Amino acid sequence: MKSNIIIPVKGLKSGWQSPSNIALIKYWGKHGNQLPRNASLSITLNNAITRTLVRISPPHEGAEGLELDFKFNREKKPAFAAKTEAFLKSLNLQFPFLANCFIEIETENSFPHSAGIASSASAMSALALCLCDIDNKLAQRKEDWSAFLLRASNIARLGSGSASRSVYGGYSVWGKHPDVYGSSDEYAVPLPFKPHEIFAKIRNSIFIVDASAKKVSSSVGHNLMNGHPFAEARFEQAKNNLSAMLKVLESGNWNEFTRITENEAMSLHAMMMSSDPGYMLMHPDTLVIIDKMKQFREQSGVKVCFTLDAGPNVHLLYPESEAEIIKPLLSDIQEICINKAFIDDKIGNGPANLNYSDDEE
Repeated sequence: MKSNIIIPVKGLKSGWQSPSNIALIKYWGKHGNQLPRNASLSITLNNAITRTLVRISPPHEGAEGLELDFKFNREKKPAFAAKTEAFLKSLNLQFPFLANCFIEIETENSFPHSAGIASSASAMSALALCLCDIDNKLAQRKEDWSAFLLRASNIARLGSGSASRSVYGGYSVWGKHPDVYGSSDEYAVPLPFKPHEIFAKIRNSIFIVDASAKKVSSSVGHNLMNGHPFAEARFEQAKNNLSAMLKVLESGNWNEFTRITENEAMSLHAMMMSSDPGYMLMHPDTLVIIDKMKQFREQSGVKVCFTLDAGPNVHLLYPESEAEIIKPLLSDIQEICINKAFIDDKIGNGPANLNYSDDEE
């Protein structure tokens, strides 16, 4: 299918960096076209980011359709390229220019690809922001900032559900929820109020127990929620936990924050273990780290809790005010990790435009 949109001969480009995020209230199970079975709430990270540059130009002579030149960390990655091309071809309705153009994508992460951080969230949100930006340039349109982020969130969701939340800084909610005005299954929205100061500068230390690819992909895991005997109870639990977490973020109740966050992490993995077939993504050292953290917390009274993504690696969350007292615990846990792998991060402000000029080479 040919597009009637005329792309300038010199081409257009856009560059964005976008962060990953860690969900406090987990979504697990989806339906339709990347729609969640329950709403989720996450913290946007600061240091774990993807930088993406997209250039579009007219198709090469004699070529039709979409041509893609894809590089990850400055190298050709055929597997990543194939997934990206399939995603781009699914967006012809949203971005008609993709139907007939040459597109170059250069992307890189500030963190190892399989480091226990949701790289699809940062990657797909960065790509979505670039595509929306280029679309506006082609149409010579100035889009309201809030509308731009909402549209980018919607596009990012189509590539990776959690990516919808990464277009916002701080805390964001994806999925329709009665306590969040304007929330939707199709895009994320920012937290509708300023969080209590104890949560405004929260830190996230990520410990890499196993950097290998997951034995069961998230897509397979989501599908196994269909017909899961505990699915409906889980969706109701997540709904109630999100309502409670909203109150906690406003009130500053750290103990309740800990209870909900850890309950959500364990519930996520309980769904995996009780699927049919059941599977386990935690590693023995995952439990060792959690136990060490709990012992340290009981002995010192420090404000710290854990959460887990859909994998074995452990995220420790604590207020910035506890950063010094918690250092011995972080050092102790590092000794357990693969190659002592540890990523120090914190809550971030969201994506940033890299301000590439179309005349820049």
